[in-house]
Amino acid sequence: MPKEARPGTGEQARKYALAHLRQAILLGEMAPAQRLVENELADRFGVTRASVRAALIELESEGLVERIRNRGSRVRVVTVEEAVAITECRMALEGLCAAKAAVTATEDQLTELAVLGTAMSKAVADGEPMVYSGLNHELHDRIREFSGQRVAVELLERLNGQLVRHRFQLALRPGRPQQSLSEHLAMIEAIRARDPQAAEAAVRGHLAGVIDALRQ
Repeated sequence: MPKEARPGTGEQARKYALAHLRQAILLGEMAPAQRLVENELADRFGVTRASVRAALIELESEGLVERIRNRGSRVRVVTVEEAVAITECRMALEGLCAAKAAVTATEDQLTELAVLGTAMSKAVADGEPMVYSGLNHELHDRIREFSGQRVAVELLERLNGQLVRHRFQLALRPGRPQQSLSEHLAMIEAIRARDPQAAEAAVRGHLAGVIDALRQ
C-alpha cells in the first residue's frame, strides 16, 4: 500500500494531526497523563508545531487533552467518578438510540446485530477479552448508527472518547465479559423484537452494570 501523504502546513495539516492524535489516544497508544510535546508530535506526524497546537486545542474541547499552564499539554485523566457521570449521560442517549433502532433498523441491520451477538458469545467462550471488548464497542456503534439519531450519535462520540482507559480496564477484569455478555444479548434481542421500550430498558440495565463495575 502507498504511504499516506503528510501535509506539512495549513488546514489539511491541522486535520491530519487532529485525526492521528485522536486515534492514538482512543486506541490507548498514549496513556492518561502522558505529556504531549508539540515538537515531538510535529516530527512524528510531519506537520508544523502550529498544526499540532491547533489540534491539541480541539482535542481539549473534546475532553481528551488537558493543557496545564506553563507545562504544556497531556492526555486527560478521567477519574472514576467522572467516568460514572459520563456513563449516566450515556444511559439517556444510548437508551434513546436503542429505542430508535428497534423501530428504524432494516432486516439486514437486525441480522448484523445477531451476527455480532454470536461473535461476542464465541469471544467469551474462547477467553478472548480484548476481542470481546472490540465487538462490544462495535455493537454500541452499530446500534447508534442504526438509530439514525445524529445528534445523540455526535454527543456520544465525544463522551465515549473520554472513557477509553476505563473501557480497557473493565475488559481485562476477570469475569467482566461473562457478566456483560447477557446484558448485550438482551439489548440485541429487544431491538430485533422491535420493542423500543425493552431495548431502552436493556441498555439502561447494561450501563447500570457498567457503573457498578466502575465503582468496584
